[in-house]
Amino acid sequence: MDPLLVERADGVVTCTLNRPDKKNAVTQQMWLAMIDLFEEVAVNRDDRVLVITGAGDGFCSGADLADSGTADAGTGVGSALAGMRIVGRAALALHALAKPTIAAVNGVAAGAGCNLALGCDLIVASDRARFSEIFAKRGLVVDFGGSWLLPRLVGMHRAKELVLLADVIDAVEAERIGLVNRVVAHDQLAETVRSLASRLANMAPLTLAASKRLLDQSLAVSMAEAIDAENLAQALMSTTHDTAEAILAFLERREPRLDGS
Repeated sequence: MDPLLVERADGVVTCTLNRPDKKNAVTQQMWLAMIDLFEEVAVNRDDRVLVITGAGDGFCSGADLADSGTADAGTGVGSALAGMRIVGRAALALHALAKPTIAAVNGVAAGAGCNLALGCDLIVASDRARFSEIFAKRGLVVDFGGSWLLPRLVGMHRAKELVLLADVIDAVEAERIGLVNRVVAHDQLAETVRSLASRLANMAPLTLAASKRLLDQSLAVSMAEAIDAENLAQALMSTTHDTAEAILAFLERREPRLDGS
């Protein structure tokens, strides 16, 4: 059984973690396959949106600690570090992806699985979803970019609470503290994500990429630097086919025909 299923339809790439018997715990092989997929989506003009979800009743329970490529008591530091660098590469490849990403969280999202979801641009959670920065209960520290992502999403004090106590929170609480964008009934999750992905796939790719970049770098720059970056991005957008077409379509009261150029 392929542990990573990839489907493409109408500009939307759906990546399904496919180890339902293990709550989709991720092996080293799967991290490497995700890196390849993220880098492939980044350069494929036909791929407009990436959706990540899990098979069965779980999203992702984190790294498979029984797998030789992950942190494991008894391995040397060098071996453990090599495995963690693969996890880090996957996190960076997802973060660097200039196209919109959506996590469709259908069940438990724990450890690196939680941060895999948080690394996406949008998170839609089933009302059966649960989230946990479980690391401390396993004698481990937060990874897959969680130390960077969490404070930006929920603030430093809330991030410390989630990481240090390693509690499991339900979807309603995750939405309340700003960890997810929206919670929907479990049987509406697929359709909700499909609708969002379709909307994004039909928008101007260069515009979405530039907007993502502006937001991602916003906490590392001054207001003046942010405005300079906005000015440059806006000027560049004004030279693209899609921007001209979008404005013309607005004036002509019709839907734009966007081709990514």
